[in-house]
Amino acid sequence: MTSRRNFIGRSAGALLGAALVSRAAQGAVPEAPLQTRPETQPPLIPSHGPAYNPVVTLNGWSLPWRLNNGWKEFHLIAEPVRRQLAPGMTANLWGYNGQSPGPTIECVEGDKVRIFVTNRLPEHTTIHWHGILVPNGMDGVGGLNQPQIPVGKTYVYEFVMTKSGTFMYHPHADEMVQMAMGMMGFIVVHPKDPKRMRVDRDFVFLINAYLIEPGAYTPKVAEMLDFNLWSWNSRVFPGIDTLVVRKGDRVRVRIGNLTMTNHPIHIHGHEFEVTCTDGGWVPKGARWPEVTVDVAVGQMRAFEFVADNPGDWAFHCHKSHHVMNAMGHDVPTMIGVDHRGVAEKLIKLVPDYMVMGERGMADMGTMEMPLPDNTLPMMTGAGPFGAIEMGGMFTVVKVREGLARGDYKDPGWYKHPQGSVAYEWTGAAPAAQRAAAQSVAKTPAVPTATGRELSARKPRGHGGH
Repeated sequence: MTSRRNFIGRSAGALLGAALVSRAAQGAVPEAPLQTRPETQPPLIPSHGPAYNPVVTLNGWSLPWRLNNGWKEFHLIAEPVRRQLAPGMTANLWGYNGQSPGPTIECVEGDKVRIFVTNRLPEHTTIHWHGILVPNGMDGVGGLNQPQIPVGKTYVYEFVMTKSGTFMYHPHADEMVQMAMGMMGFIVVHPKDPKRMRVDRDFVFLINAYLIEPGAYTPKVAEMLDFNLWSWNSRVFPGIDTLVVRKGDRVRVRIGNLTMTNHPIHIHGHEFEVTCTDGGWVPKGARWPEVTVDVAVGQMRAFEFVADNPGDWAFHCHKSHHVMNAMGHDVPTMIGVDHRGVAEKLIKLVPDYMVMGERGMADMGTMEMPLPDNTLPMMTGAGPFGAIEMGGMFTVVKVREGLARGDYKDPGWYKHPQGSVAYEWTGAAPAAQRAAAQSVAKTPAVPTATGRELSARKPRGHGGH
């Protein structure tokens, strides 16, 4: 349920450094909006200050702010949260303002930013502003640049956004636990000139990963490599919303990686150029065409493409284990092994036992087998031609003609032009075979994304001038 209550009160003045807010100043702290819905929320149109084209956070939202004597004030609450990874599975995580990852912070180059951080975790924390150039005392490394933020206390960070670009925030306190539990968020600083680096649609998400044993709810925080849930913004396919764009749009996708490994992110049907890193914008002369960008640990990459090819295009990590859910890495390879005789005996003892893996694992995309509570099949999701056989870091970019500028509603499955679908060779005339192939596609009752319309919203609670 969304709560974007009005921000209240005025700032008690300039609070220097990452300083502890006094008891007298607590009444001046802006309220913190909360968001617990897992669906992508509409972009947040600014109602004050310089104009910018707001981003769309995949399965997330942007944090409203208030303007106070020239400062943009935000309020982050570090707290335990529950996050639906996909329908059928929920995780106990740590995050901000009701979600993991936390809300996206959007502002403009040159903005004076004041960020209140309240700690409702069971231990101390801090926030580091990854890639942003700030005074040393605002850098957020506990013990080095500031005291840790104790449980129940509120600290304030103040700095000027000196450059535009693509950044993120995360703790530098007990980070093996806190980042493994999902504490992270996106920061987008828009150029002061709204015409500079402008695109039509701007999507953002963070890459994160968890090891949650089937039937469990809380990640194993000491894991380094053997993760079983590879996610974008703490969502896995089929829970990751689609990216809806209209034909001809210039589209930017911003990605940050806070997992323990790199991710080659690949898009079908289009080529792109990397236009921004967490170090800044890439000059045009330094770009080259790609269809895959490798995002290493701690890096951010933004790429842009022109959506000139209509269709439903796969968008995913190209590491094969990263497009599966709840994968058991100790499963033996049974390809070519006929164990049906053994299976007949086992079924008498274990009625739910199933023969699988003799001819590969593709049948797992359609079979129904008993699962422990709170877990997901390895491969899942249905498309117009059958099982998609994916999980993890996978979604669809839907390019359509005729969409309105701010229309992000899922348009359903792509209707292929006659004769444009791959077909089985039967010896008949090619035209007849193509027509038969076209009729195979079935339109499911519910598309992969939510099917709701995302309309831009204006931030609420911008009082306190």
